[in-house]
Amino acid sequence: MSSAAERTYIVKGAEQNIRNDGRKREEIRSIELELDVIPQANGSARVRLGATDVIVGVKAEIASPDLDRPDSGKLICSVECSPLANPSYKGRGGEELSSELTKLVERSMFSPSSSSDSSSSPIPLSSLSIIPGKTCWDVYVDALVLSLDGTPIDAISIAIKAALASTLLPKVDLVAGEGPDDEPDYELDDDPSSALPLDTSGVPVILSVGLLGNGPLVVDMTGEEAGCAGAVLQVAVNGGGEVCGVTKRNTKALDPGTMMQMVGMAQKVGRGVHGCLEGYINEMKRGGER
Repeated sequence: MSSAAERTYIVKGAEQNIRNDGRKREEIRSIELELDVIPQANGSARVRLGATDVIVGVKAEIASPDLDRPDSGKLICSVECSPLANPSYKGRGGEELSSELTKLVERSMFSPSSSSDSSSSPIPLSSLSIIPGKTCWDVYVDALVLSLDGTPIDAISIAIKAALASTLLPKVDLVAGEGPDDEPDYELDDDPSSALPLDTSGVPVILSVGLLGNGPLVVDMTGEEAGCAGAVLQVAVNGGGEVCGVTKRNTKALDPGTMMQMVGMAQKVGRGVHGCLEGYINEMKRGGER
C-alpha cells in the first residue's frame, strides 16, 4: 500500500505526462509474447506486460452442440490466478478475482451481441459446427495469471487473442452414411499440415484506463497506479477500434465527458496493440524469427 505522499507523487507526475516508470499517459508497457508454449495444446501463448505474466492454453474437443444452437460450436473460458501471483492474496482473494476475470472475459470478448445470434460472436461459432445438430467443436480457453502488477485483464486478453490466433483445429472430413437414410459421420485428418486456423479477426483486446485522483487518465496501470485510481474503465476494442464492451471498476462516479475520454484512449491504444499483435503473429506464421 502506497503512502499518501507516494500517491501524490504518482498523480502529479501523470498530470505532467511523466509516469513513475517513464511512460506517457497513453503508453503501455512493452509486450513480451511467446507462441506455442504448451506443446500438447491446440494453441497457446505467454504474455508478459511489465511484471504481469499470463499463460493461455487452448484445447479443442468434439462434443454435441447446445439444443438452442444446433449449428454452432462453443467457446468455454476460464481464468485462474496463481496463489503466488500477488503477495496480497489471502483466503479466497485469488478465487474471487479469478471468478471476476472469467466473467469479464466471457462478457467482453466472447459473448455474441444477441443471445440468439451466434454469428455475431467475435469468433463465428458456426465455424465450429461439424455436423449440424450432432457434433461440433468445444474450444476451451484457459488462462493462468502467474504474476500480477496492475490490472491483469489487459495481459490476459492479449494472451487469449494470441493463443486463439495460433490455434489449429484438425481437418474434419464428412463421410456419407451407408444407406440413403443414414446420417453422415466424420473422420479426423491426423496430418498436422492440413489443420485449420480459427478466424480471430473479430476477437478484441481489453484495455484498462484509470482515473488517477481527480484528473489524469492513464492506460495499462502498474500496481502502484492502480492503487491511486478512483475509477477504472475496462474497454474491449476490436482491430477496427470498435468498442465491444465496457466494464467500470471502483466506486468513483464518472461524468459522461470523462467516460468518453477514457473510451477514446482505449480505442486509440487498442488499435495500436492489434496492429503490433497481428504483425508479430503473421511473421511467426511465415516462419520469421523474433
